[in-house]
Amino acid sequence: MTPEDLVRHHTIYSCVMGSRAFGLATEDSDTDRRGIFLAPTPLYWRLVKPPTHVEGPAEEQFSWELERFCELALRANPNILECLHSPLVEHIDDTGRELLSLRSAFLSQEVQRTFVRYAQGQYAKLTAGVRLSGAPRWKPAMHLARLLMSCRQLLRTGELVLDVGDERDWLLAVRRGEVSWSELEARMARISEEVAAAGMTTALPKGPDLARVEDFLIRVRRRSALQSDPHDQL
Repeated sequence: MTPEDLVRHHTIYSCVMGSRAFGLATEDSDTDRRGIFLAPTPLYWRLVKPPTHVEGPAEEQFSWELERFCELALRANPNILECLHSPLVEHIDDTGRELLSLRSAFLSQEVQRTFVRYAQGQYAKLTAGVRLSGAPRWKPAMHLARLLMSCRQLLRTGELVLDVGDERDWLLAVRRGEVSWSELEARMARISEEVAAAGMTTALPKGPDLARVEDFLIRVRRRSALQSDPHDQL
């Protein structure tokens, strides 16, 4: 069994991410696929462990092993959390459905720190581009604004919604470079202030529900051990 075989035969959940999931796709948009696979438990009894992630086998495809995915989700990694909330699910089995039923267990006030920290890193890259060439890279600028909007909504409502809805036209105008950098900076500053205000009153719990997630992982590993061929190997 190769790493690619783990994706082909043991995927529990896969979805489309990127612009298509956000409602921002254009004619030239790629189809970014993300997935989660469950490595058979007997593979962990060997000295060489299964991979934590696999690129491929298709183009623009990336998958995580379930335990690694949960670790990142518990840390409120923005890309990981968004993967769990994609409106474009391509494959899901019973274990995948059980994982989706736990989405709320991963959401906590930590999202403010991780989303904002990621946004700050992206903003630094954009401003460096402005200093060098007079303008930012507009596609990443669009996604930065989208991320801040998503964080604001999540803190206000407790729900992570990927589709940008009524903001689509404005965000696509940003992508086309039709919004000035100064205007974009001003709007992102306002959204950042609203994110901070939402963080003061959010109903999200302080931290994720580690016990629920750990219970799920233990049950899944046990079930896999009973169902797997003990001779499965990489």
